[in-house]
Amino acid sequence: MILAIESSCDETALAVFDPARGLTLELVHSQIALHERYGGVVPDLATREHLRNLPPLLRRLRESAHWSGLTAVAVTHGPGLAGCLAIGLAAAKALALERRVPLLGVNHLRGHAWSPFIAVHEAEPAAFASRLDALLPHLGLIVSGGNTLLFEIDRARRLTVLSSTRDDAAGEALDKGAKLLGLGYPGGPLIEQRAAAGRPDAYRFPRGIQPNDDLSFSFSGLKTSLRYLVEKLSTDEVTARRDDLCASYQQAVIDALVKKTAAALDRGPYADSTGSPQEGSYASVGVSGGVANNVALRTALAAMAREKGIPFHAAQPRHTGDNAGMIAFAAWCDPAGCARDDRFALTIQPSLALS
Repeated sequence: MILAIESSCDETALAVFDPARGLTLELVHSQIALHERYGGVVPDLATREHLRNLPPLLRRLRESAHWSGLTAVAVTHGPGLAGCLAIGLAAAKALALERRVPLLGVNHLRGHAWSPFIAVHEAEPAAFASRLDALLPHLGLIVSGGNTLLFEIDRARRLTVLSSTRDDAAGEALDKGAKLLGLGYPGGPLIEQRAAAGRPDAYRFPRGIQPNDDLSFSFSGLKTSLRYLVEKLSTDEVTARRDDLCASYQQAVIDALVKKTAAALDRGPYADSTGSPQEGSYASVGVSGGVANNVALRTALAAMAREKGIPFHAAQPRHTGDNAGMIAFAAWCDPAGCARDDRFALTIQPSLALS
């Protein structure tokens, strides 16, 4: 029974994971409404809200049947906002000391990496190990406001980063695009809403780095292209064509993500114990992270996977954003990737990379 705490940015979250049953408790307090008025997350306000909202969530945990059965405490120790991470880590250390159970530091990005497999576990917990083995090696895509990267999980459950973005992340590009188009925060969901009524072929935007042998992402040129276009149009024209602009801009992001993922699938598994190319192909492909909640993106990736005859696994919507469920699951599924802290000396790592 693993208790997890997630406080890397603007979501205060707790979860309890039971290997025999799955996630038996998930509590989340969102700060979106607070930060919306500022057009983005304000770190000091986010830290203050964690201080305010974590104690009530912990009281609910203590009042539940989950409290007495805890055998470990897991906490996000990076990457994220320093003040926010510190609140979660302090609480986790105190709880682990009180319960006299191990403390595990979990990489937030590893939580995203493993999140598509939560549904696989939920479907049949007793058979999860064999079902996971059948899905490895796995190619994963993480898309969020701060990260866009391709990675693989090999048959020994080792994670290897294959590529990342050279500049803006996909979510960051969507948020900046929304700001250029006069929309609010968070930008990605607002662009998705407007795009539903627009034509994705109305405008032609760049699709990032073109050579398929380069798996890197780049979205700064896309953002710049939109800015130049908006500057050419009048305010009335932007308003009248906003749905088409959103649809075309979103489609450019999706096309870049799908193209690079398809290229990685065609290349096949890369990293083995010697760092040399492996024989064979990926057994599954998945997507996770906040932007993975975009229906058009999920649909496009699923269609690409079907064309290549490979199983597609997307993180469940409630596990795409910042959540403690994925932290608890990663602590159980990938213990080798956790920082076990027997002396309670674990520190925050705001710039922690996926490795």
